Amino acid sequence: MRRGNCDRSFLDFEINEALAGRTPLGSFVAEYCYFFAFCMFAVAGSCLFTGLWKKGGAFHMLSWVLLAVSLFLAVHYSNDKFGSGIRELFGYKAGETSGWAVLISYLFQTALYAWIPLVLCRLLDDTDPDRLIAIGAAIVTGIIVSIYVNEWLKEFASRPRYMMLIRQEDPRAGFRNWWQMFPYLARSGNEHSWPSGHMTAITSLFTLPMVIGCLRKSSRLKTGIAFGTACVAVLGVGYNRISMTNHFLTDVCSAVLITYLLYILISTAFLKTVKKEPGA
Repeated sequence: MRRGNCDRSFLDFEINEALAGRTPLGSFVAEYCYFFAFCMFAVAGSCLFTGLWKKGGAFHMLSWVLLAVSLFLAVHYSNDKFGSGIRELFGYKAGETSGWAVLISYLFQTALYAWIPLVLCRLLDDTDPDRLIAIGAAIVTGIIVSIYVNEWLKEFASRPRYMMLIRQEDPRAGFRNWWQMFPYLARSGNEHSWPSGHMTAITSLFTLPMVIGCLRKSSRLKTGIAFGTACVAVLGVGYNRISMTNHFLTDVCSAVLITYLLYILISTAFLKTVKKEPGA
């Protein structure tokens, strides 16, 4: 691979050389930043629950079921991403300790998310239940679809991570631009760099302004704060992924762009099903 490739992908290699610096704090952020993304499952469940509950008794059971499913998804995905750290917190060692520690870790993770619907359901405006249902469904669908699209693109691109390249005698020789794809080349998904899975997850926070707009006491200021919070989180995690040598700048930016476009498409499709009141 020619060295010139490093100069054609937005200075990807040079940026990583300048910012690389693995730290214990960086490792902590890398592992647990997923929590904030998966909180959006609980947020979506709150919207679904409130909207369906408002529609009447026939929908009450469904509202509870979907709220439970949303919490299950939050725990399931968080257990996949940082569950090992939580299990270690409760002293679990595979093959050495009983399964009670695992059960307690699951209950702990459930508690991390369960407070969200307890608070949010009291704050949501249920005068337009169909809109709440559409927003909740859009968020859940958007998160799941974006995660699987990301995983497929990772396999398709098979771009080597910077942390793998610097182990080689000539790191630049193995560098590839993001568009130079060799599908299913790497043996493990952990070897894939483009696009960033962390950024795909954290981009879900950009759906917060939609939820804020459904509060009983919503305002432009609160919506702006929600959007600003999402921007800060995305920028912080993006910097972390580069400095921890896991991703290039184009991995980070591509994940945000692809995921954001998916959310726009999915949210628009769901919200178009909401009937507007006459004169609205």
